[in-house]
Amino acid sequence: MSRASFSRVKSSAPIVDKCAFVPFLACLYAAVLAPLLDMALDRGYETVVSWESRIFWPVLTTISVALVLQNRARLRGLKWPPHMICLIAYLAFAGASVLWAYNMELSFIRFVRQMLVLTCVVLPAMIAARTVDIMRGLFLCFALGAMLNVYFVLNNSATEVAYLLGYPGYFKGKNTLGEFAAIAFLLSLHEVLNHGFRRAFGIIIVVITATLLFVSGSKTALGLAFAMPCLAGLTLIAARWTRISPAILLLSLPIGYIVLSHTVPNFNANNISYMLYGDSTFTGRTFIWDFANYQIARRPLFGWGYQSFWLIGADAPSVVEAPGFVKTMPNSHNGYLDTMLELGYIGFVLLLSFVIATLHAIGRLVHRAPARAWLLLSLALYIIAYNFLESFWMRGFEFLWLVFVIVAVDAARHWQPLPQQWRVGAQGVAPVHKVR
Repeated sequence: MSRASFSRVKSSAPIVDKCAFVPFLACLYAAVLAPLLDMALDRGYETVVSWESRIFWPVLTTISVALVLQNRARLRGLKWPPHMICLIAYLAFAGASVLWAYNMELSFIRFVRQMLVLTCVVLPAMIAARTVDIMRGLFLCFALGAMLNVYFVLNNSATEVAYLLGYPGYFKGKNTLGEFAAIAFLLSLHEVLNHGFRRAFGIIIVVITATLLFVSGSKTALGLAFAMPCLAGLTLIAARWTRISPAILLLSLPIGYIVLSHTVPNFNANNISYMLYGDSTFTGRTFIWDFANYQIARRPLFGWGYQSFWLIGADAPSVVEAPGFVKTMPNSHNGYLDTMLELGYIGFVLLLSFVIATLHAIGRLVHRAPARAWLLLSLALYIIAYNFLESFWMRGFEFLWLVFVIVAVDAARHWQPLPQQWRVGAQGVAPVHKVR
């Protein structure tokens, strides 16, 4: 056989790793088990952490630490890419903000929760074998949730659907089902790029999740779920041709919006909202954003402290000073404004550094694993865009935040090229040997 011939052979390298199972459990709990328990126990939008979460996350963190200690040789050999260093800096500043938080006790408790979550996701995933496909595990988690949601959608009461103007599935609201279905849809699109059973199963989940997106009635989730894969694909094609980082290419979009909003009459977010939704206030969000901007101006540099503005008691500024319905808000419905509220402009810069560096890290995969780069960028862009209308950055147990962290970790795992005897493709990593 010629020197140019190659054949795949089995390897002793693992395709399943107990370290990778921990972040899978974290997402399974946040996206499937916790909402199911909330529904089964008939819990509303409570601010108190459930008793099962108080057990689950410390136990999973203990397992994570034990795995890290057991595999400390892997940890010592890790090279932390820039975007993960930015995440650590962002987290460290959030922890330091407890010292000047409006409610230091609640801020500290919520920061500890965030530390538990990130410990369960980042450390085990980073030390898992490179041959393990973490995104495949994430797909299976969301595929399970999607199939379960079909049953619950069929059993949602007509009264509930009429009140919400959409189906919630096993979640508390239709928008949450839309957010979940969009992530599952993007993951399943990537599965279709594989062969055999994986492609067939991926097609089934594509159909299920597309249906869930439509019946949820969440226009934002539906629009972004179809727009972001297209934007990701065009961005990666442009990055490959021009050899410019996707982060730089994508930065042209907000810069272009700023320029147009200052030069074109009536080109602003309010008019865009009216064209999309028939409502210039983004369903009342602009009133919340006006109040948030006023409070940001009061503490512009360091903010009010990590998660120390909304839902911190009856004497909180969000209750005492907010007008009308804004008093009842759990957040500002904008992840970027909430970051500035809690961590000031310093925290906002750290968040942007983490996001932009993650986009750059994903771009490094475009030549080595274009399918994986497309999946990671699609997921990242969806969450980045959704945070303009909801608040998910560094938000405890929110599954969208967990997905973004996993995307960042997977980009970090593939920051360096694999050894030459390994090949990365849509199906993951496989050994390749020359046959002489």
